[in-house]
Amino acid sequence: MHDTRPLLAESNFPAIFRKPLEILQVNLGYLCNLSCVHCHVNAGPKRTEMMSLETLEQLLALAQAANIHTLDLTGGAPEMHPHFQYLVKAARDLGIKVIDRCNLTILEDPRFLGLAEFLAEQQVEVTASLPCYLEENVDKQRGKGVFKDSLSALQRLNRLGYGQMDSRLQLNLVYNPQDAVLPPDQQSLEQAYKQHLQEHYGIVFNQLYAIVNMPIKRFGSMLVSQGRFDGYLNLLRDSFRKDNLAQLMCLNTLSIDYQGYVYDCDFNQMLGMPLGATTTSPVHIADLTLQALSGSSIATGAHCYGCTAGQGSSCGGAL
Repeated sequence: MHDTRPLLAESNFPAIFRKPLEILQVNLGYLCNLSCVHCHVNAGPKRTEMMSLETLEQLLALAQAANIHTLDLTGGAPEMHPHFQYLVKAARDLGIKVIDRCNLTILEDPRFLGLAEFLAEQQVEVTASLPCYLEENVDKQRGKGVFKDSLSALQRLNRLGYGQMDSRLQLNLVYNPQDAVLPPDQQSLEQAYKQHLQEHYGIVFNQLYAIVNMPIKRFGSMLVSQGRFDGYLNLLRDSFRKDNLAQLMCLNTLSIDYQGYVYDCDFNQMLGMPLGATTTSPVHIADLTLQALSGSSIATGAHCYGCTAGQGSSCGGAL
């Protein structure tokens, strides 16, 4: 595995500063039932890293103290954490919206029967990865049989009310390019997804998020091995749009790793870049000073051009 961190360290990315904290995005661990090519976490079935119950309790305390409105759960497959359902219910009892970054196939795993029903019962927003609406492309990127399992999971969610008109159960899909290119126009792609999935499989959903592949971890390593890393980074730089800076998700979001350490964004977490442009050591949620966050500088690198390229990119899609 190639380390892309030295290649991303030098950057002339514009200085950006925090707004009031509204969202916690939490990586519950790297365990996953899939090993996708585009995964910037290097998650997989053999990973053992997992958030402890003690850290999870600290997370809930932070969420309450910061009065956040959204808890965004990711991984790996966040649902594989043994205390996933406890965390979701505790957050919902606090009136916090919960987003589950779901790979869909986990809902078809016999070990997790009843998971889809639990998500619906708790009114969890499901944001699900489906990098294409064609079987060949999905299986190439995510593994053989993933497309069929994903369709079954989507149909299961639809039967529970997800994505249906006038339903409170939100179902969003995530598109990632197959290669080192920028995503196409999100709105046009969403219409193509909706038409194809409904006509061929009777599947409906709310929104499509088109997300740029970041040149870090598994995807970045692949680009380095193929001699295409510099070309892709230049594409991101050349496609920079200043207007996207005001909409970056790192402005109102904190990223927390499975050990409880805090970062400006999920990508910085994967690169081991400590919170804030002026800090040099990791900050744990137990030691975080909320009052010092608003207005503080955000740590940036060359990878940040991925969020500001073209139509922009965040965990909520185009900016």
